[in-house]
Amino acid sequence: MTIVHRQIVWGIALATTVFILLLSVFLLAYPLPSWSLLWKKKILDLPFILFAPGVSILVGVAFGLTSGMYWRKQLEGMTAALTQLGQGRPVEEQPSVSKTQEIELMWKQVEKVQQHVSEQTKLSQKLANERAEDQEKRIQKVVSEERNRLARELHDSVSQQLFAASMLMSAVNESGAAKTDGERKQLNLVEEMIHQSQLEMRALLLHLRPVALKGKTLEEGIQELLMELAQKVPLEIEWKVESIQLKKGVEDHLFRILQESVSNTLRHAKATTLEVLCLEREGTVLLRVVDDGVGFDVESSKTGSYGLQNMHERALELGGTMKIVSVPGKGTRLEVRIPVIREEEENDD
Repeated sequence: MTIVHRQIVWGIALATTVFILLLSVFLLAYPLPSWSLLWKKKILDLPFILFAPGVSILVGVAFGLTSGMYWRKQLEGMTAALTQLGQGRPVEEQPSVSKTQEIELMWKQVEKVQQHVSEQTKLSQKLANERAEDQEKRIQKVVSEERNRLARELHDSVSQQLFAASMLMSAVNESGAAKTDGERKQLNLVEEMIHQSQLEMRALLLHLRPVALKGKTLEEGIQELLMELAQKVPLEIEWKVESIQLKKGVEDHLFRILQESVSNTLRHAKATTLEVLCLEREGTVLLRVVDDGVGFDVESSKTGSYGLQNMHERALELGGTMKIVSVPGKGTRLEVRIPVIREEEENDD
């Protein structure tokens, strides 16, 4: 039974009870000479004995209906508020109807519960964010340590063995021992494969243990990286790097893009020359990397290359652009342009 139905029943019962009591008191005070008068006396063409109870019942129905609608509206508002609390949503404004003192107290308690739930939610989210950040830091630390360990083991074992194999093959090819043309071609092919494996290994080490700036400027970091590569790989490397005042985040992203590009050159390009240019012109930093390698189809490599995607995303994060021009057999040119925002411009904004 709904609250409206219950209030109507209570209203009818109350009105009927009051009518019977009043009628009884009246009859006791003023006794009727004959009970038939109740049937003979008419009001609106209805006998008094029917009219009076009918009016009482109608009054009871009206009272019960009004009261039931009022309490149903109050309870519906409270139910909606509790439902919103249960779903984690903010409670909407209270309905603009008159409230009893008890209902007002209940709404105040709901507001307190909402405030408490909101504070608990904020605290839980804060703790969850802190745990996620701590976990991410721990994962990054473990990954970095593992990458460094793999890089050390590869450098101390596989890289050294490849170097020794390269020296042995060079000695064999340069010896005066008689060899057939087929044997000579096979030995040269083996030496070339070992040489390519060395380049792949150096590129892999550059991926596993990338050189960080660690307090150096971008100019110093680029020069140190290219000088080290020039000593280890058979590439003719030329560079022009200007001193540019950039923020740490911009320098780090540009340096990572250069590392990725150089690594791709070592692994895939089979180039003999490498040119690197980094300078500022008209409020824009230009990073250009050019090689004379085998080149590749840019369109077919965009979707499948994680390295290219990573460089592109780094450029976008800095509000810049990255363009790659490559022709199979004629080399590759990578250009990254990043707008330079000085402190004065930021203050003006």
